[in-house]
Amino acid sequence: MASLALPSLNSLPISRLHSQKAPSLNSSIPSISTSRHPCTAAPHPFQSGVIRMQAGEEDFELKQVRDMAAAKKRWDAMIREGKVKILTPKEAGYAIQLSNKPLLDVRPSSEREKAWVKGSSWVPVFEVDDKFDVGTVSRKVSTFMMGGWWSGVPTLSYNSQFLSKVEEKFPKDAELIVACQKGLRSLAACEILCNAGYKNLFWVQGGLEAAEEEDLAREGSQPLKFAGIGGLSEFLGWTDQQRTQAAREGWGYRLLYSARLVGVFVVADALFIGAQQVGRYLQDMRSH
Repeated sequence: MASLALPSLNSLPISRLHSQKAPSLNSSIPSISTSRHPCTAAPHPFQSGVIRMQAGEEDFELKQVRDMAAAKKRWDAMIREGKVKILTPKEAGYAIQLSNKPLLDVRPSSEREKAWVKGSSWVPVFEVDDKFDVGTVSRKVSTFMMGGWWSGVPTLSYNSQFLSKVEEKFPKDAELIVACQKGLRSLAACEILCNAGYKNLFWVQGGLEAAEEEDLAREGSQPLKFAGIGGLSEFLGWTDQQRTQAAREGWGYRLLYSARLVGVFVVADALFIGAQQVGRYLQDMRSH
């Protein structure tokens, strides 16, 4: 089996596949044309830098999409060949209760700290990237602009100690249930473990987000379904999980988020009025 291209499976595709759909910010950002008329002056150095950065980000994004497509083919083959077996969240709950099978949680800390399966072991395959080098900052900006502000999905990087940490906890013959929030990162983890010699792997299809409250014993401040949401969409209650919960809870739940939406508009209006007043004050100062 082809090995997983770990360094390339980082934040952009994974964040987008795990995020809520967000209104696009691209339409509000003016595009910079690289065409030049013979009589025009050469672009400003800053403008040239912006163009190069945009081209680099597009190349990086295209490479990530290709890597993800190749990884998906490998994962499908891995399941088809029986190297990894599929469990629903309910079946995983039965396996934990009746057979005492261990569950390996491979989610990043941003999701794990909200809710986790009782008794599960935690080794993130991708972790929140808290570095501030040039490459990381560029990815953070891209993730934010492409929907991170809406979904709250952070920039992630591969945890180079993932395999060694799992090997410290579990022998190669362990019957190991692997789970993440939506099922994508856990497939990547299964491939790593399979290539390392683990023979009894079980993948939780749909991830912990697909679990009902009665399926798995849960600890933490939120339902497992809510552990992967964040950003402005969570604050306003506009995620699929929250809308489903609102349908169950009734009007009280909906009024809470309606009040938050009104509050956002009030704050935005106040900031707009304040900016206008500052602008008038500065204009008066110049006229005097």
